[in-house]
Amino acid sequence: MSIVIQGVTKFFGEQKALDNVFFEVKTGEIVGFLGPNGAGKSTMMKIITGFIPASSGQVYVNGLEVGVDNLEVKKQIGYLPENNPLYPEMYVREYLGFVASIYKTGLPKKKQIDNIIELTGLAPEQKKKIGSLSKGYRQRVGLAQALILNPGVLILDEATAGLDPNQIVDIRNLIKEVGKEKTVMLSTHIMQEVEAICDRVIIIDKGVIVADEEKSKIYSLIKRPKQVIRVEFDKDTKESLLADIGNVSKVSLINNNLWLIEAEGDEDIRPAIFNFAVRNTLTVLSLQKQESNLEDVFRNLTNA
Repeated sequence: MSIVIQGVTKFFGEQKALDNVFFEVKTGEIVGFLGPNGAGKSTMMKIITGFIPASSGQVYVNGLEVGVDNLEVKKQIGYLPENNPLYPEMYVREYLGFVASIYKTGLPKKKQIDNIIELTGLAPEQKKKIGSLSKGYRQRVGLAQALILNPGVLILDEATAGLDPNQIVDIRNLIKEVGKEKTVMLSTHIMQEVEAICDRVIIIDKGVIVADEEKSKIYSLIKRPKQVIRVEFDKDTKESLLADIGNVSKVSLINNNLWLIEAEGDEDIRPAIFNFAVRNTLTVLSLQKQESNLEDVFRNLTNA
């Protein structure tokens, strides 16, 4: 295992930020680490990276105990904190050279910098001061410093916060690419991001792990009708008539002639809804089967 968390608890004064947390992350996994604000995400990441100690419990990274081999652990991890602290007065290449020199790996520094600039798409901006870069490029610089040592483990806290949709896609693709060969733990509030790139989802709420599942299985954690159909007709109809369609368990009017119909059973009820419309001289303007998504799971488990 790349990351092993065993019974970690963290107090800040009398406030308990983490409560007996256990989980493991395998080599090569991209794990989404989710939770509401104040749930303990950033605290857990800071403990894993050795920036703050746990009050109790053990954390291992690549077999090294963080509390014992702190400096060695830091050599194994690339870390992008939530606020992405950079030196705005430094040039991009200058800053990456400074970061590379801190690690004292003995590797040719110029080659390290050239490789990471190419990987993160910073070539057009490499001679500019960091303070003059757009938010998207500053995030790329943050990722570059996290990757410059070619670490086996990446800890990314809100890596796409504040970016526009195009920038989010670029950073997301970069994380997917580097994640093929590394262990990535990604904290974010963007559910589509997790659904797009993560293999597994861990949800924390009030310092406690409330879900830890493969992405494909996490939707089963919430109970909902087997079918949820959203249908819009061209004119009004009666709720009681819709409720008489076979297997329908609940009917809700959203607005005007737009309805949400819940049904049990495995048989698709959309043909029955269409036939209902024909019998009642209604035109179906839209007919869509709604699937469970990660936002449904998150809200259900965290009472958001």
